[in-house]
Amino acid sequence: MARRRTRIRTELCDRAFFDAPTPLAFAHRGFSPRGLENSLTAFAAAVELGYRYLETDVRATRDGVAIALHDPTLDRVTDRTGRICELDWSEAGRALIGGSEPLARLDDVLDAWSDIRLNIDVKDAAAVAPLARAIERTKAHDRVCVASFSDRRRRAVLRRLSAPVATAGGRWTIARFRLAASPVRWAALVTRALRDVDCVQVPERAGRVRIVTSATVAAARAAGKQVHVWTVNDESRMHRLLDIGVHGLVTDRADVLKDILLARDAWPEQIIS
Repeated sequence: MARRRTRIRTELCDRAFFDAPTPLAFAHRGFSPRGLENSLTAFAAAVELGYRYLETDVRATRDGVAIALHDPTLDRVTDRTGRICELDWSEAGRALIGGSEPLARLDDVLDAWSDIRLNIDVKDAAAVAPLARAIERTKAHDRVCVASFSDRRRRAVLRRLSAPVATAGGRWTIARFRLAASPVRWAALVTRALRDVDCVQVPERAGRVRIVTSATVAAARAAGKQVHVWTVNDESRMHRLLDIGVHGLVTDRADVLKDILLARDAWPEQIIS
């Protein structure tokens, strides 16, 4: 069966972060088939593919340096061990991702490409103030979306900023949205659930509960919000989610998603040089 070849355009969010036609393509922790996630090399590879939206995580060292890193420890992805929050940058900065790539400070990622949009997942409370400082120093307010499983952490970052930024709802926001979105007649409750966010970023399912359906996507759209789904690496799932109108996909397979969006005539026209 032939897939739809349509570009989906929306007028949902007026934040500068969302200044591209949907569906948005997010490179999850950059792009590295070699597993060099969240390194400048992985981010550069995604940019080279033409990605304008990168996804990353933020943790902070003991002396308050914001680092693009998912795990609380160095153990899984680097050649060293130890908890990030118990190490100064002078120690943590010696670790090499995959034994070859240095850890990336968030400031360095924001400084590297002036046009990229960076979706940032705040992993713990220690990262709140360092993230806010990085955004303030780089004046990246229009280029970031602050996300977190914790709505409290997310809001704590926003209170420290001198200008608004795009933001994605945490676990409780998502739970309230999912309950309100079915049946769709509860539109007022959907709007209320999403009142202080621009989007929800969710897995397709949480256990037995399907979060992303045509009905929940339609409910978010009616409330003027976007639905981004993570982490989608399978071609058939990409097609299925695009067919029901999701506004963005987060993927480890940036190459596969790009090919699919090109085939559907939905790859962004403005490519980063």
